[in-house]
This record gives sequence, C-alpha cells and structure tokens, in this order.
Amino acid sequence: MVKLRVGIIFGGSSMEHEISILSAKNIVYFIDKKCFEVILLMIDKQGKWYVNDLSSCSLENVDFNSVDLFSDLVKNSINNVSLFLGKFPHQFAYFDNFNSLLKIDVIFPVVHGEIGEDGTLQGLLHMSNLPFVGSGVLGSAIGMDKDITKRLLRAYDLKVTPSMTLFYNDHVDLKFEYFADILGCPLFIKPVNQGSSIGISKVFNENDFNQALTLAFSFSSKILLESVIIGRELSCAVLGNTALCTSLCGEVLFHNGFYNYQRKNIDNESVKLIIPARINDQIALKIRCISKRVFKILNCLGMARIDFFLTQDNQIMINEVNTHPGFTLNSIYPKLWASSGLCCTMLITRLIELAIELHNNKNDKT
Repeated sequence: MVKLRVGIIFGGSSMEHEISILSAKNIVYFIDKKCFEVILLMIDKQGKWYVNDLSSCSLENVDFNSVDLFSDLVKNSINNVSLFLGKFPHQFAYFDNFNSLLKIDVIFPVVHGEIGEDGTLQGLLHMSNLPFVGSGVLGSAIGMDKDITKRLLRAYDLKVTPSMTLFYNDHVDLKFEYFADILGCPLFIKPVNQGSSIGISKVFNENDFNQALTLAFSFSSKILLESVIIGRELSCAVLGNTALCTSLCGEVLFHNGFYNYQRKNIDNESVKLIIPARINDQIALKIRCISKRVFKILNCLGMARIDFFLTQDNQIMINEVNTHPGFTLNSIYPKLWASSGLCCTMLITRLIELAIELHNNKNDKT
C-alpha cells in the first residue's frame, strides 16, 4: 500500500504560535501511520520555514510533551524549503538543492491566527495546486473577521450577539456610557481577527473601557464591542464539503469570568466540557441545523466549530465561528467528534479525504 505524504504546516508569527505547535503534535501523534507519512513544515515567529521529513525518523523519538523539543526536531533538521507555484509534479524543494524535490500529496495546515487561517496561507496553497484541509480563501477570510461574519449571518436572519464595530480612526472622544446605553453593561471589547480569545476584555467602567480599547487596537485596526449574553455556552462541530455532518452539542462550564485564552489553553482544569450538552432534543436538533446553515453561508469547507449562547428563554444566539479549530488535547472540535463516535485518528483521516476529494473535483472542472 502506497502511503500518502501529508505535510503539516504549523507555527507562524501570530500570538497562537505555541498553540499551533500543540495542534501539530497532536495530529502527528494520532494520524494513521499505516496510511500516511508525515512531513513537518514549521514557520517560526520571524516567518522562516523549516522542514523535516518524519518518514526518515522514528516517531518514537518525538517528544509529545514538550513544545520546544518538538519544534527543535524541525529546526535542527533539514531547513529552508522552497515552494513552486503552479501545476508541478512536486511543489516543494529544498532551498539548498533545487534538484532534491520533496513530494507532498496533501497539506494539513494548523497555523492559527493571522497569516494561517485568514485566507493568506490558503491562497498560497491554492496557487501551488496543492490539496489542503479546511476552508479555502473566501471561507477562511470571512471566518477570521468577526465583523463580516456577523454581517453575513444577520443578512440571513440568523440571531447573533448584538455588537457594534469600531475603527481605529473613529474611536477618539468616544465614551463608555455611549456604548453601555446601547449594548448594556458590562460589555466585551475584542479585535475582529484574533482567535483563542486573544485581546478580549470584559468592560465594567470608563477606565476598563479605555484600557480595553488600547489592548484590542494593538491587535487590529477594527474591533467589536459586544453585549454580554447571560446564557449557556454551547458548541457544535461540522464536518464535510457539501454533504455535511454535525456532532453532538457540547457545553462549556467554568466558574466566574469568561472563557479566555488562559482557560482555553493553560488553566484548563477550571473548565469543564459536557458532551452531550444537557439540553432537550428539540434544541439540540435546532442548533445542529443552524450550524449547517452557518457553514454554508460562510463558504466553509472541511470543518468548522460553531459557538452559541442559549438564553434562559431558550433563544439560540450565534456567538462565534471557528473555521480552523485547534487539535490540541484541550481543543473542543476533536472532543466533540470523539464523543460523537469519530475518534481523532478517524477524524484526521476523514479531513484528509475531504481535502483530496475537493481538490480532485476542482481540477476535473478546469
């Protein structure tokens, strides 16, 4: 049996660099070694690319408990890779030896944040005629911008958390009371283009407001101000290209505060994920149906996780959409599928199959 060679691209220059490494480690650990060979392609924080062909080394020597050691595995190996654009038999070559081509059949990108999940990397892979896991340029770009996501979903009469958009040049002399009167108090302030709750603040007063603006604008020139919704936090995972499957619904429980970067990625012991969520079948079915609608409206492909609020009067409100969910041990997306009967190994295999199917269908039409 000829194994497919899967290139896992991870790292990147965003604040989620370490989280991306953890996702890559988990994929390497769970990927079906009987069907796939792994090539690691790491982007460091300065944007330099490194490559390591894991088919030439034993995965038993990979330290899955250390971010630094895992990244060093790549950095200390063959590095400097070049990418050819267009329809070539092999798109990658080692920089120091262009005659030594690196065959990769499909890419599994897990670069989180800007450059990785905003359509930039997807555009590069598309120009290189490489199949890749996840949404394309349009779906990735839409999903990365929380403001555009909300505008599209509102246009289809779907309920989203109430919000206002603010641009950097427009925020001079604006007061907390103005937004509190419209959105309520407290309220959230967040950049439109960050994941893992990076740059988000919960604002109670004028002093909080000014600090939150400074923080959010340090990440993006456009930010969102959102109402705080009192309700349960639910998530649903979607899998597919055209024929879509949805997972069981899950509920995130935590004490005080909100589900921020620290709780998502570091202090995970204070957070509990209940799958299936303790909601009635009618609400669960409605959430799963809405998840499919959101997936199609936003031009998602392969995978996405849709986050909701369920209010005390059973209103279902869309909170956020993640078109490139993480694959760490704490990530919600693979946990939702594991509880729905699709283990991480099977999930990774299915995502790779979907990427190749989509790529072949596109090429058949050209």
